[in-house]
Amino acid sequence: MKYETVLIITPILSSEKIKFTTLEYINYLIINKANLMFEEHWGVKKLAYPIKKNLYGCYHIFYYSANPKLIYNLDLKLKRDEKIIRFLTVKIDNEALSYYKFSKKDVF
Repeated sequence: MKYETVLIITPILSSEKIKFTTLEYINYLIINKANLMFEEHWGVKKLAYPIKKNLYGCYHIFYYSANPKLIYNLDLKLKRDEKIIRFLTVKIDNEALSYYKFSKKDVF
């Protein structure tokens, strides 16, 4: 199955700690035999509404294929991480992936 996970990381971290946090989840996916297809750092953006008293968040997105059991464990890990203020994982189809193939030439 193919999935998309968007992380919103707390903006009070330094840029090195934000990179370390995203690398931590990239490594977690790779160690658990997920096939990471694409990941992108969107940077700090203003939130539509405050989340845990934060007005801004640092966004990062992953596209990968994995076993559904891994998604449950990943969600549990993300819920326990204090650096992550919000996340969303959705199952995607090939149509969504083809959109990124055409919009980003160096993705796949």
